[in-house]
Amino acid sequence: MLQMTRRDILKALSAAGIYGAAPFLPSRMVFAATPQAQPTLVVLHLRGGCDGLNFISPANDPDFIAARTSELRVESSGATPGYALDNGPAPGLDFRLHNAAGGFAELYKQKHLAFIHACGLPDKTRSHFVATDIIERGGSSETDITRLDNGWLTRMIKAKGGSSPLQAVAVNGGISGDLDGLQYALAVPDVNNGLPYVGGPVVSTALWDMYAKYPGPVGDAGRLALQLPVVIDQKITRDVQGHVIPYQPENNANYDSAGGFAGTLKSLAHLIKMDLGLQAITLDYGGWDTHENQPGRFRGLMGPLSNGLAAFWNDIAAYQDRVVVMMITEFGRRLRSNKSNGTDHGRAGVMAVLGGKVQGGKFYGAWPGLTSDKLEEGVDLAVTNDYRQVLAETVSYVTGQQNADIFPGYTPAGKLGIF
Repeated sequence: MLQMTRRDILKALSAAGIYGAAPFLPSRMVFAATPQAQPTLVVLHLRGGCDGLNFISPANDPDFIAARTSELRVESSGATPGYALDNGPAPGLDFRLHNAAGGFAELYKQKHLAFIHACGLPDKTRSHFVATDIIERGGSSETDITRLDNGWLTRMIKAKGGSSPLQAVAVNGGISGDLDGLQYALAVPDVNNGLPYVGGPVVSTALWDMYAKYPGPVGDAGRLALQLPVVIDQKITRDVQGHVIPYQPENNANYDSAGGFAGTLKSLAHLIKMDLGLQAITLDYGGWDTHENQPGRFRGLMGPLSNGLAAFWNDIAAYQDRVVVMMITEFGRRLRSNKSNGTDHGRAGVMAVLGGKVQGGKFYGAWPGLTSDKLEEGVDLAVTNDYRQVLAETVSYVTGQQNADIFPGYTPAGKLGIF
């Protein structure tokens, strides 16, 4: 049986002209990492519809207190009060961060983290699938799902340009919809243990040999699919026997309280430190569809999310000015709790932006209030801040240019001033 090491394959590719500036690949392809001067945009999807009112509560609002049990509110006093947040979006209201979100509280205090409450889609859908598709397309309504044939991150990357062979990574099992239509993207659930051969060493070697001799678009696509993992893998540190040296967080960053999310965040930090020239990275953190037994489930999700992101931010201390993390969910939850001690699909939620150049420690956007006349359809926190305004302002900062084509048909209503 043919046995080849990873080094053997790289040598063979180089000798064949496949690795590096290969004659079989488009001339613009140069397989060497080219770090970007502009920041990498990280998009974190809270899949399932995170309850923004349980995330950050107007703790002293009498209408809010009347609508929910104390378990589904963040309180300003009692056994487990939430973290007080300065510079809230409405005078006289005491906005409190969930008491499991100590990491977020610290990042907010450091002025690296900003919140946008009452934020969401113009479309009133309460379907996970429809709302997710609209957001990942960067659209406003269900018709945009078919009208926009690629993801908003794809449009951002194409407008920005760049010479890196690997433009985006999804730290997931598959490419997220934001990156639909992007050729130079890769799904990598875990980089900390190295990237396996495509199909194993024998199959991978055979595929390289086959595609090296295959002309045209099919051959180009095959070689690209085999090459992109190598761009990352060559940056992974190994010992003299070729074994992966475990990733070591820096700056005393501790991911222990991040639970199952720790591996994803370590991979994220590792990718950033590789200086691959990545323009975008996406990752998911799901489980927020809390129709039943929300208090315990929400706490179990919020703690690892908050503490994990704080550890990640500490880990990449030397890279903070080169990274922007944007957190988004498809919609919020209903104002009033249901009979299962949970909340059903609602409208407005919370977005967050984390970055070294973020004007943090404050909220952005308008707060509509929770009186009955201000609720959307009498049941939901109204959307007073279009999610695309946050995206557009972030894109403008990351790319250094205004690109109307990224969000067709949308004109931002002024500037929030997040950066």
